[in-house]
Amino acid sequence: MIQENQKILNRFHVLSDGAVLFLAFPAAFWIRFYMFQGEMGIPLRNYLALGAVYTAAQLFTYAAFGLYQSFRRTGLRVELARLWEATALDMLLLLGWMFIDKNIDYSRGLLAIAFFLIGGVLSLKRYMLRRWLRRYRSEGHNLKHVLLVGSGDLARKYLREIRSDKALGYKALGYVAGRTENNGLRRLGDYDDLAKVLERTQPDEVVAAVPPEDLGRTPEIIAACEQAGVRLFIIPFYAQYMSSNPRFDDLNGLPMLNIRYVPLDNWVNGFLKRTMDIAGSALALAVLSPVMLVCAVGVKLSSPGPVIFRQERIGRGGKPFTMLKFRSMRVNDESDTAWTGASDDRRTRFGALMRKCSLDELPQLWNVLRGDMSLVGPRPEIPHFVEQFRDEVPLYMVKHQVRPGVTGWAQVNGLRGDTSILERIDHDIYYIEHWSVWFDIQILLMTVFGGKFINSEELTREKVEQ
Repeated sequence: MIQENQKILNRFHVLSDGAVLFLAFPAAFWIRFYMFQGEMGIPLRNYLALGAVYTAAQLFTYAAFGLYQSFRRTGLRVELARLWEATALDMLLLLGWMFIDKNIDYSRGLLAIAFFLIGGVLSLKRYMLRRWLRRYRSEGHNLKHVLLVGSGDLARKYLREIRSDKALGYKALGYVAGRTENNGLRRLGDYDDLAKVLERTQPDEVVAAVPPEDLGRTPEIIAACEQAGVRLFIIPFYAQYMSSNPRFDDLNGLPMLNIRYVPLDNWVNGFLKRTMDIAGSALALAVLSPVMLVCAVGVKLSSPGPVIFRQERIGRGGKPFTMLKFRSMRVNDESDTAWTGASDDRRTRFGALMRKCSLDELPQLWNVLRGDMSLVGPRPEIPHFVEQFRDEVPLYMVKHQVRPGVTGWAQVNGLRGDTSILERIDHDIYYIEHWSVWFDIQILLMTVFGGKFINSEELTREKVEQ
């Protein structure tokens, strides 16, 4: 039943996507040449023919990007990121073909309008469909019935997740384990009874969350599920140390689990991010140079001392670098490990104003251009606190697998200054594991247009300026 529902949903997606893709061309034609009254080079029928070919190619690309698979376990943001990436890829290929073919008859403006119509309408469609599915599943329809194998903390955590979010559409039939546990489910038997339980309950899938002491039963669990033809998902006992999207490498046929796959380890992704950093920081330095000049003059007039404050921070790979800021405090001899607050009397009035609007951070654009930092990434910390947190905060050092950023996912979610370091690291790791160009663009837009450059925190943990 679940598979049939998924097939129906996939057919709906393909048909509706195809209709939107094709109709986007006549709609863009009307907007370009009738609403904006542009000069029409070729007639509508040529765009309809182009639209038909483009639709077929785009549907193939959507399928290659996994947009017609089940997204029951995947968030909307991931689905939309794939949608926009696939749409941008085919549009760039189309424009590239027109450039090579020296085809100047088709309106590039029309194609840009079609691109945003396609992305916008299909994003809205998927958002509305997810809202409907959430309500439909929460009412007890289209449920996926699961048999849980194992007991302990991981099994309880899995049950909490599927019970807390009814929109996922999972229902646990019971559990099979070596011991009885008070988890709100009926124990259906021991590991030795798994084959009979599978035959009796006919679950849609099996989830194994076996504790370390029962790992020896894993081969028979796999064998029983394969014999019954039931899909098996295994939650390893070391799941707390893994990322949400681990990858498998191959060593002459021997599978090796990469427990923390970082998308930026891929050289193409790294090249795209570095290119965006260079172009973005160079453009920002050019556009904001008058603002930076005003800040420099203000710092010089506000108190004696250097205009630029240099501070050692820890960057990618745990290597130190010198981060640049406009000096916002009077020169002093305080410790390298002190805290500064909004009411700190060492601040100058002009420095407090700069910090309020984060203008003191603008010199870090030079760090980005130089390669020490990125436009987006985890915020860098000073060596003293890195040494302190690496032992106190789980997974703290994971953030150093990528370049630190001027802004980041934690910062645009309000985790600046004196906020929970645990929450900040959770956001940093989420960013590292789910990086994409579109995610970076989203964070930059939230920083600029969402007012996230305004620093209202009472305390910031940093080296006192000297």
